[in-house]
Amino acid sequence: HVQLVESGGGSAQPGGSLRLSCVASGATIKHYHMAWFRQVPGKQREGIASIDSVDDTIYADSVKGRFTVSRDISKNTLYLQMNSLKSDDAGMYYCAAHSTYVVSIQALRAGAYTYWGQGTQVTVS
Repeated sequence: HVQLVESGGGSAQPGGSLRLSCVASGATIKHYHMAWFRQVPGKQREGIASIDSVDDTIYADSVKGRFTVSRDISKNTLYLQMNSLKSDDAGMYYCAAHSTYVVSIQALRAGAYTYWGQGTQVTVS
């Protein structure tokens, strides 16, 4: 089983940037389908971005053009570069992984992923 640990959250001003990292252990992420989710109190976990084993990416409309998901196989790490931050981007960000391909229509749905990190908090103000 893969274990996921997120970091990089914190506080940023509107228009600023943050880069989140998700370090995986217990398995290589090379063949995993991975994603970032965001959750705010009282709301469901929202899919932000996903990346598959051939580095094809999918983004939520709300972050297209501002966020970039990537991974470094050599470091077994998933990243989320967040630019032009808005107040609506605030929340707890979770890294998620699934050991096989997730079809596009499911790629931003929390139920498609098996493994989750503990989250890292992002504040924009």
